[in-house]
Amino acid sequence: MLRGLATVSFWADDLEAAKKWYVELLGAEPYFERPGNGQPAAYYEFRIGDYQAELGLIDRRYAPPGAPAAPGGAVIHWHVDDVRATLDRLLSMGATPYTPLTEYGPGFVTASVADPFGNVLGIMYNRHYLEILGR
Repeated sequence: MLRGLATVSFWADDLEAAKKWYVELLGAEPYFERPGNGQPAAYYEFRIGDYQAELGLIDRRYAPPGAPAAPGGAVIHWHVDDVRATLDRLLSMGATPYTPLTEYGPGFVTASVADPFGNVLGIMYNRHYLEILGR
């Protein structure tokens, strides 16, 4: 039924600041923008990671009714090679701690932050991810 992560959507009051922050973090420009063509953007989309998952940044004006403005909800963990180094980088860029670095056993380490725009960004070292990637 669920076939894989398609798009993770993050909301931002200041979409241009969010775009700039994520360009710095990811080292890549978004590949897609709406509306574009010289009009102010309402949406930016990045393709990231080994499977080119989509990360969408959306102007908070388009958030569903009742969407929380404070960090919360589901935590999506993105695989990283070094959780501590990635966490340190995120914090140095202005993110704030959300869940602490936690080891759940050999090969499973997580942490999460709230980005400067109020979204929860989870990071994880997951040995199973690497096993699947290696197949």
